[in-house]
Amino acid sequence: MVATASTAARWLLIEQPGPWGRDALAQSRFDPRVAPELAARSRAEGVRLLLIRRPGDRLADSGRRWAYADGRPGREGLWWSVRAEDADVLAAPWDGSVGEPATGPVYLVCTHGGHDACCALRGRPLARAMPAPGPASVWECSHLGGDRFAANVVVLPHGFYYGQVPDDGAELVGAHERGRVALPWLRGRSGLPMAAQAAQHAARSSMGLLGVDDLPVRGVRALTAFDAGVERWEVTLGGPDGDVVVTLVSRPSAEAARLTCRALHPAHSRLWEPESLEQL
Repeated sequence: MVATASTAARWLLIEQPGPWGRDALAQSRFDPRVAPELAARSRAEGVRLLLIRRPGDRLADSGRRWAYADGRPGREGLWWSVRAEDADVLAAPWDGSVGEPATGPVYLVCTHGGHDACCALRGRPLARAMPAPGPASVWECSHLGGDRFAANVVVLPHGFYYGQVPDDGAELVGAHERGRVALPWLRGRSGLPMAAQAAQHAARSSMGLLGVDDLPVRGVRALTAFDAGVERWEVTLGGPDGDVVVTLVSRPSAEAARLTCRALHPAHSRLWEPESLEQL
């Protein structure tokens, strides 16, 4: 699962109860006149748009919340607002200048069965059971990516992706409530290049640095030309006692497999292996 998080660093969450089709925004009860404009703006601004809905009875009211989240290092935050009309989200600034700031992590569990059945089958029980501290801390969400890793969770605002989260997710929640990552299920931090995600994971594993802000990325350098075969990368991370340089090899998996639950044909995934780790 390592280095499979989204490249998104900013997020727009729109509460939309009820069913979602494969294209969640367009195939939901969201205003069909506003949906294409909202999708176009999110693409233009590089903001990842997700529909969310409450699992079970976590909230007494529902349907009109929306949030903007920024996961960029040093700018992390999530702000909740309530809309009177769907068009309000389109007209609002997406920069954290409106809304009430979240006071803790927000957990999004992919339950988008219209995109892949595995997400609904494995995600919905997890979303209902997660022992998060607040009523607005856990949400079902639309497609996150990596369906084969269900149950998938992203923790905002930092954007940490997790896969194959077991049981009720209590260990994951407990880690983030302490400001730490849950390494056994960590896929990577969104917004970072895949090589940087893989390097952080290798360094965390080797050095035991699990704080959400540990090992910031200083630089990423390709050591070989990009192609479909073997690649080598050098990633520089900020360590507690100086920079840490991780060299990695990336290659396609030896065996092909179906990469989603609905895939019709097998394909090769990309694997990342640390070659060396040097403390400067």
